[in-house]
Amino acid sequence: MDDNATCHRTLAVQDCLDSEGIQRLVWPARFPDLKPIENVWDALGRQVAGQNYPPTNKNTLIRALTEEWDKLPQHLLDNVVQSMVRRVECCITLHGGHTPY
Repeated sequence: MDDNATCHRTLAVQDCLDSEGIQRLVWPARFPDLKPIENVWDALGRQVAGQNYPPTNKNTLIRALTEEWDKLPQHLLDNVVQSMVRRVECCITLHGGHTPY
């Protein structure tokens, strides 16, 4: 699923999805992003990007991501999951508008 961001709606992306037989879900363009995994991906990406020797190919990238994933602190994952109540309440309060998350 994508969030209707422009970069996810290019012809190249659509061609790739079509070639794999993947159909898009209907997703309103302004619908708030309530996926807490985005925070985890951000933390993971920062860790990999901050390495002394950044990955230079697919295999080293996979290895780096796996190693950094294993190092993510449990409290980060717990906090992200526990934030969902607050995120949904904020979304409801703002009638589905932009949230600070």
